[in-house]
Amino acid sequence: MNQLATFAAGCFWGVEARFSALDGVIETEVGYMGGQVREPTYDEICTGETGHAEVVQITFNPETISYEQLMSAFWQMHDPTTLNRQGPDHGSQYRSAIFYHSSVQQVEAEQSKISMESNGAFQQPIVTKIEPANTFWKAEEYHQKYLAKRGMNSCSL
Repeated sequence: MNQLATFAAGCFWGVEARFSALDGVIETEVGYMGGQVREPTYDEICTGETGHAEVVQITFNPETISYEQLMSAFWQMHDPTTLNRQGPDHGSQYRSAIFYHSSVQQVEAEQSKISMESNGAFQQPIVTKIEPANTFWKAEEYHQKYLAKRGMNSCSL
């Protein structure tokens, strides 16, 4: 049975492209999570006042790729030590966060973060928040598979 995973790691275009390339990832959608406004728009998110993060929601086959493997990719694709910033993008909408969908995901996310902190993978403290998943607001259609639609596989920072 397929499962969901939701990650915030900066601008969702590049994050979506990286996750969608992983074997076992069935589907990716970009959107917004973690805020107070119902049905937020991209323009509202960009103000930083809605409390939402740009996220990628992933449908994955756990028999092909584990949640642990998804988290490993997450840690590698962004800098989890910069508060509300990834590359040139800054604001709370670009924060680093793991939104868990079950108690098992919560435990695995917390253990993964502790492991990353203790193994010295990063020189600075990890600021990634681990929060329960709440309403996923799908982003406007032009954001979905944004890089793929333009024949690109990554953002240039």
